[in-house]
Amino acid sequence: MSASDTASIDVSIVVPVRNEEGNVAPLIAEIAAALDGRWAYEIIYVNDGSTDRTPTLLAELMQSRGNLRRIDHAASSGQSAAVRTGVRHARGGIVATLDGDGQNNPAFLPNLISAIADGGGRVGLAAAQRVGRKDTGFKKFQSRIANKVRNAVLKDGTRDTGCGLKAFRRDVFLSLPYFDGLHRFLPALVRREGFEIAYVDVTDRPRHSGVSNYGFFDRLWVGLMDLAGVWWLIRRKRTTPVATEFK
Repeated sequence: MSASDTASIDVSIVVPVRNEEGNVAPLIAEIAAALDGRWAYEIIYVNDGSTDRTPTLLAELMQSRGNLRRIDHAASSGQSAAVRTGVRHARGGIVATLDGDGQNNPAFLPNLISAIADGGGRVGLAAAQRVGRKDTGFKKFQSRIANKVRNAVLKDGTRDTGCGLKAFRRDVFLSLPYFDGLHRFLPALVRREGFEIAYVDVTDRPRHSGVSNYGFFDRLWVGLMDLAGVWWLIRRKRTTPVATEFK
């Protein structure tokens, strides 16, 4: 990618993956179909310690797709770490994320990106809310309980924080405190910074191939500790003072 191409990028699509060899090529093709001709964009795959052919396939696809990038983690560090790595390497002012298993439909990316682009600086996050989920009954039960508990404590007004489809301003994301599990608390933390949240209903679909590599919000003890930490961060938020340099 040339220097002029880099300077013109508006949107970065970040996809965290671990062992998703069967989903790489179909998902990239769908992202391109959704975004080509709409924005100048790049696709950043964060290979989170894959042990299958995921990195090889990405390297092959990069030969024909000049806007495809691959960032490698030497060892698997988890979904939050992979998302943050992608955002830090992103060149676009707007970043959109989606899971690498194909359950998130890229056709909804334009709605999410437009919510940020048209938000006039007020909207810091556009979050997808799933309808017609394709997970198992137990996973849906887990997620439903976790969302109810989180919403009761944080009052973030979000019914579903587990969907990987999101768009946000890069600078807003990087201003947030980082911790493992951050991606599940983005609405509450973005509101904490004084920004509005836009919600977009999306339809879920089964993964194309393979098995789940990143867990749901099912590590109860860690989840409760994270919830307590975010509640504390919100309570301790203070107004940023208006500062003027004396000259």
